[in-house]
Amino acid sequence: MTAGSDIDGALPAIAARPTSDVSAGVGLCGLAGLLAWITVCRLWGGIADLFALPGPHVPMSGPNAALAAVLASGIPMVAWSLLVDKVHRRASTGIDWSAPRSLSSITDISTTKLAGLWATWTLIGLAYCLGRWYWRGQYLFAMDLLGLAAPLLFLGSVPYVLWLDRMLVNPRDGAWHFGAMLIGREPYDRAEVWHHLRGWTVKGFFCAFMISILPGGFAAVVSADWSQLAGDPVGIAHVATEFMFVVDVQIAMVGYLLTMKPLDAQIRTANPYLAGWVAALACYPPFQLMEAGRPLAYQEATADWSHWLQPYPGLLWVWAAALIGLTGIYAWATVAFGLRFSNLTYRGVLTNGPYAFTRHPAYVSKNLYWWLFTLPFLATNGSTVDAVRNTFFLGCVSAIYYWRARTEEKHLLASDAKYRDYHAWMQRHGLLTSALSRLGGLLKGRRQGFQAEPAE
Repeated sequence: MTAGSDIDGALPAIAARPTSDVSAGVGLCGLAGLLAWITVCRLWGGIADLFALPGPHVPMSGPNAALAAVLASGIPMVAWSLLVDKVHRRASTGIDWSAPRSLSSITDISTTKLAGLWATWTLIGLAYCLGRWYWRGQYLFAMDLLGLAAPLLFLGSVPYVLWLDRMLVNPRDGAWHFGAMLIGREPYDRAEVWHHLRGWTVKGFFCAFMISILPGGFAAVVSADWSQLAGDPVGIAHVATEFMFVVDVQIAMVGYLLTMKPLDAQIRTANPYLAGWVAALACYPPFQLMEAGRPLAYQEATADWSHWLQPYPGLLWVWAAALIGLTGIYAWATVAFGLRFSNLTYRGVLTNGPYAFTRHPAYVSKNLYWWLFTLPFLATNGSTVDAVRNTFFLGCVSAIYYWRARTEEKHLLASDAKYRDYHAWMQRHGLLTSALSRLGGLLKGRRQGFQAEPAE
């Protein structure tokens, strides 16, 4: 089956939706931890007064508090995964806890693996040094943090690799094959090397980006004055959507950091298709095509929804509720991933939460949000040309996300029979996906019928 298997008769009959590899409890624990920490940070001035603590008695909204929020959401997710879901016992981890090897028997393997890991991290560091965008603006925070973390990462990898290799069924993973290629004394598998490098390219690129955007949104949420928003749908929508995006960023950050086999959250495969990488990277800096001045900029002579709907107070509330609802779905889609969020990778099959309704809830909700927020077909200068241009380019942006979805499906359909079952089930039963599938089948049938008429 391919990502284009939309013909109803070509799909197997799957009676029940496949079980998700991630339980709902993981993401909910992370969300609870994040909410608790945001509450503490907002109330910190009063807490500091109550206990006569040293330091400023004001809300904690700085970068360090934003980093602590990653721990506040990550620790509960790890605890739930290990204590409740017991993910470390799954065969998919590749770990056999019952038969640890002796340290002496895996020393050579671990040494080769460490060589591969350290060389990989050195290459990522070199890419950071060469990329000028990493040394200005919000990326400076990420570079400072990663610079501080690098020595700990290199030193900590030694005991971690030695410990884990004793338990792994096959300790010769992609890192080992890359190390073997560099050392040159043992045969290696080129496919494993490419798999390893693709996975770490994803981590290197997206970890820097995610870290760079942690502080801004977190500070806005902690510092927001809700008392000034009563009766203001625009202000409520702004703060609420900002909060949803913070949830998305914080939970996703945990996912990028904890790609670990003991948590069954390792990268099984990274997307091997060039089209998938092009479609994904087009949506992120420095390659992003939608920013002002870029080819697909769609906000020329536009104003947001609040400008156009200001004369209609009732409609303002409806629009605000819609925008909040869409960003809520977007955040929910990330929370549902738990420890496994990551672009361009396969880390297990997710079938619950919003993924029970459509295979791409984040893309659907995000694009609908942009259309409702921007209203690109209305131009402040009255220019029909600008209105058409903005509408066309936002349509191009949505098309890129459709392209991303198709390339991701192609990757996942080729990677796991369980995803193929999920894909087939969604085609028949997914609330949104099945409706679109039936519509597509109807339109295709009409086209075929129209083409058949002359021959009759």
